[in-house]
Amino acid sequence: MSRSIGDRIRKKLHEAEGYLDLDLPRHSLRILESRTDWPGLQFEACLIKGEALRRLNRFREAIGPLETAASLRPSDSGVALALGWCYKRTNRLAQAIDSLEAARKNHPDNPLLHYNLACYWSLAGNLGRAMDELRSALELEPDLRNRLADEPDFHQLRGNPDFDRLLMDPAPRK
Repeated sequence: MSRSIGDRIRKKLHEAEGYLDLDLPRHSLRILESRTDWPGLQFEACLIKGEALRRLNRFREAIGPLETAASLRPSDSGVALALGWCYKRTNRLAQAIDSLEAARKNHPDNPLLHYNLACYWSLAGNLGRAMDELRSALELEPDLRNRLADEPDFHQLRGNPDFDRLLMDPAPRK
C-alpha cells in the first residue's frame, strides 16, 4: 500500500473518531462502513465502530467489533469496559464479569473496572464480591461515592449496613 493511500485511510479513521468525540456516532459509522478493511488500523476501526454502535444502544451489534478489538489488544481496559457494558445489556452478565475480571488483572488500579464489577456482581447476587469491588473502587477514586445513591445496579445492596456506611463515610473501610 502506498504511503498516500495509508495516509488517506488514517485520515478517514481519524475523522470517524472525531465524529465519535463530538457524540455523532451515526456519522462515525457511515465512515467506518465505507470500507471493508482498515489495513494496519483494525484495532482502532473495531473499537470506534463498537463504541459508535454502543452509543446508539445497538449493543448486540457492538459486541462483534468490540470482541475483535479485545482479541487484538486483550489488555485494553477501555475495550473491556465497553464490552462489559454491551454484554450486560444483552443479558450476558457472566461474560460481562469475565471481561472485566480479565482486564482488572492487567489494570488493578483502574477504579472504573472495580466499580463496574461491583455493579455486575451485585446484579449477579454475589453481594460479598460486589462490596469488595466497590470498596476497591472507592479507595482508588473516592468521588465515585457520588454515584452510589442513584446507581440502580446496587438495588440489592440497599439496606446492607456495609453499603449504607459507604454512602455516608468519606473513606471506605476494609
